[in-house]
Amino acid sequence: MDYGALSRLAKPVMEHEHVQGPASAVVTLVEYGDYQCPKTRAAYKVVKKIQQLSGDWMRFVFRHFPMTDKHEYAQIAAEAVESAGAQGLFWEMHDYLIRHTQLDEGSLMDHAEEIGLDVDRFESDLADHLYVQRIKDDIAGGMDSGVTDTPAFFMNGKKYAGALTEDAMLEAIEAIADEIED
Repeated sequence: MDYGALSRLAKPVMEHEHVQGPASAVVTLVEYGDYQCPKTRAAYKVVKKIQQLSGDWMRFVFRHFPMTDKHEYAQIAAEAVESAGAQGLFWEMHDYLIRHTQLDEGSLMDHAEEIGLDVDRFESDLADHLYVQRIKDDIAGGMDSGVTDTPAFFMNGKKYAGALTEDAMLEAIEAIADEIED
């Protein structure tokens, strides 16, 4: 199997992270992403489809890697998703922000209301930058893993260097699953 450069995930998946799928899954897909990045947005549809197709034998982990030198609202968007997570709506805000391009603070307030957050708490979290350290930890883990751009994917700890298409990623996931089952 060709993973390209054999970069390894420096930070293992921890219990406190944002995960979809069972811990017993055969394949763990970790993504480092940026909510303002067009490539992260494009990869979102691919990830959703492969989640559907792979069922319980894949779990998905999202980690923040805001490219603030390129994307003005990437950091505040990551903070917004973490604030939503503190209210139990991480994935709802994650999905919403990926699908909407308006990420300025006013729009984030509208998005928070739209998904049913306590907007006063959300606004306070953003004003206090309550989740900056968590995002910094994700960035540090990404940098230690060789992440330089978004999205960056790791499959069972190895950097995925293939095409960001449904067929290519599903083929790589199935190959990993086959290797494990043998």
